[in-house]
Amino acid sequence: MKNDINLSRRTFELKDNGPVSGTPEEHDLFELIQKGIASQYENIFPDKFAPKTVVIVPSLTLDMEILSKIKGSIHYEERLLCLLMLLRMPRTRVIYISSMPLSEVIIDYYLHLLQGITGHHARKRLTMLSCYDLSRKPLTEKILDRPRLIEKIRSLITDKSSTHLTCYNITPLEKSLAVKLGIPLFGTDPSIFYEGSKSGARKTFRACGIDMPDGEEDLKTKEDIAGALARLKRKKPSIRKAVVKMNDGFSGDGNAIYKYGDFAVDDSLEANILASLTENMRTVAKDVSIELFFDKFYEMEGIVEEFLDGEIKVSPSVQCVIGTSEKIEIASTHDQLLGGDDGQIFLGAIFPADKEYASELAVLGKKIADLLAGKGVRGRFAVDFLSVRQDDGRWKHFAIEINLRKGGTTHPFMIIKFLTDGNYNSEEGVYYTASGNKRYYFASDNVQNNKYIGTTPEDLIDIAMFHDLMYDGTAQEGVVFHLIGALSEFGKLGMVCIGSTPERAKEYYDNTIRVLDFECGDA
Repeated sequence: MKNDINLSRRTFELKDNGPVSGTPEEHDLFELIQKGIASQYENIFPDKFAPKTVVIVPSLTLDMEILSKIKGSIHYEERLLCLLMLLRMPRTRVIYISSMPLSEVIIDYYLHLLQGITGHHARKRLTMLSCYDLSRKPLTEKILDRPRLIEKIRSLITDKSSTHLTCYNITPLEKSLAVKLGIPLFGTDPSIFYEGSKSGARKTFRACGIDMPDGEEDLKTKEDIAGALARLKRKKPSIRKAVVKMNDGFSGDGNAIYKYGDFAVDDSLEANILASLTENMRTVAKDVSIELFFDKFYEMEGIVEEFLDGEIKVSPSVQCVIGTSEKIEIASTHDQLLGGDDGQIFLGAIFPADKEYASELAVLGKKIADLLAGKGVRGRFAVDFLSVRQDDGRWKHFAIEINLRKGGTTHPFMIIKFLTDGNYNSEEGVYYTASGNKRYYFASDNVQNNKYIGTTPEDLIDIAMFHDLMYDGTAQEGVVFHLIGALSEFGKLGMVCIGSTPERAKEYYDNTIRVLDFECGDA
């Protein structure tokens, strides 16, 4: 006998998806929603006890073909886990979305860093959501493809006036997501993103009267590149190398080095350079072919600039925060650690930058921030420099690029800020904790050794506890790990080593490497 079964279907009442992405209607609505961020920045952000919700989307919305060349790039979504420490504010809620579910071991590791808040109390105010999608697409695109996930996020937002969206970088995808959620972004409208491109940055530096390497911007083709290289050679006949950069490259992986051949500086120079481009250019990212480089350059456009030589040169950066056009903060300075054959790849950072020039960088950063604020730039951004010691002992700073996004120096600084509740004094070039003690750190995103492959997050925590590598909240020193999820598959992780002196911070780093090498070595 056939049984009749009554099936009930759960229906999801999905609300109107809003205006179509990229339309004037979306832009107008975005501008209206964005008006709320200034009030939040001034009144809600600094109030420890104000009810607030932060929606965190750590999407690296960058060129996915280039990004895929970085080992474990999917795990870079973990870099913004430092923002879980916002839960130290007892009435703050955090919604964190990732491509794939993150290990509870990793979440517990960050929550244990909270001071004055129990893990249970923090966990009640934390919602972790996932797209369950490992495909090679930006996380934000994955979210936009899932209307039920968007509706879930909406349902968790109880007061839009005290909620904002924070992302790694902001593109039209993040703009669309903000409109669909009805909450403002803490960052820059992507319609003015040109200001943060390599070409736009050179124009900003020129307008501010800040030194930069000789070169040209807004280049589109191989012929443009060859012409710029030829003009550079005519201007500086002794030049040996130049850098060709995509407008939207990141971590040096959008750069290539051109080595000048033994060409006569005559009427045939440009033609000879054009003919030698493929042979004489080498991409910084070893997995990016010269053919792919040129394909991406045609898409993004870019610049050519001289490769600066100097017996003593460093690569510092200054990080700024623009809350409103009137509220501009010099958040930090760093000496960046660069690697690769020509020192183009970001590996890590030392905080603060050397006192010999840290205050000079702050002045230059403020000048740039003032100009960008007037153009509507908001949120965190960083300016990278190349600084060369002159014969008289002074440093000459050449501005290299502007990154209108969170970068490799953002999450280490957020970690020390959240852990010590201190501030960076840009005039002195010194960071002080809330209790007035100086602190420094040595940080790296690129601790990698094939011997570490197979080491799970649980293993790492066990090793850290056994060898006393955990951050000590009482002493306000120690090691904070990140990119933990990349360790087992790629043998890669990051760490921020905080110490009472620069030397002590570096000792924490060196000791941690020794421990990992010992524990993960051959049995």
